Amino acid sequence: MTRTTADGAGTDGPHAGDGRRRDDGRGTGGREGTGGREGTGGVRARARRNRSSTRQKLFSAAVTLIAEQGFSATTVEEIADRAGVAKGTVYYNFASKSELFEELLRYGVELLTADLREAAESTTRAGGGRVDALDAMVRAGLAFIDRYPAFTQLYVAELWRTNRAWNSTLTIVRQEAVAVVEAQLRGGVEEGELSGEIDISLTASALVGMVLVAALDWKAFQPERSLDDVHAALSLLLQGRVGGCAQPR
Repeated sequence: MTRTTADGAGTDGPHAGDGRRRDDGRGTGGREGTGGREGTGGVRARARRNRSSTRQKLFSAAVTLIAEQGFSATTVEEIADRAGVAKGTVYYNFASKSELFEELLRYGVELLTADLREAAESTTRAGGGRVDALDAMVRAGLAFIDRYPAFTQLYVAELWRTNRAWNSTLTIVRQEAVAVVEAQLRGGVEEGELSGEIDISLTASALVGMVLVAALDWKAFQPERSLDDVHAALSLLLQGRVGGCAQPR
């Protein structure tokens, strides 16, 4: 099993025990005089990539274990073992298990937010309207949940708990995701595509909630259905209840 040091580099990977020499300026970055020497900026960039890769491994391990066992029952040792890193690496990247979980929630919701935003923007670039953008966001949300069902399960469970240390962080990142939907609704009202009677904040929350609940039901009780099936059903609801509220022209 590959063990990862505090800076995220593998101790038994291709560079382990390679006899790096500092006295003549030759390291793993290249050979002196060949124009291949890695400068300080390159070393730092590589370190950042290594650390990012390590954190993603820890996130993946943590979300799987916590979904299986619960937060309290999951230990740092188990997370490290599942991620294939040393226990010290966990504490190098995160001060505690609670901080790891808080950052995991933040990271996951930020991924979802980015997917929603890209779905809306790509639809707009293709000439679609606001309802089209909302429909694309519904599909993007379903696709995200299809890729990360364990994370979604944790996220929904944590929304109901108000005594967690990370509750304020969860509230903030949730609002960032909802705000992306709000922007499309607001634009639709301003442009006359949607009715001015729409409660933008509540409708945005309802759309996000619709996707989460429908997707969890899909995964838990109707796994034989395809993403296309679920999206088609939600699309009809969206088109009828939101898109059908357009201002008369």
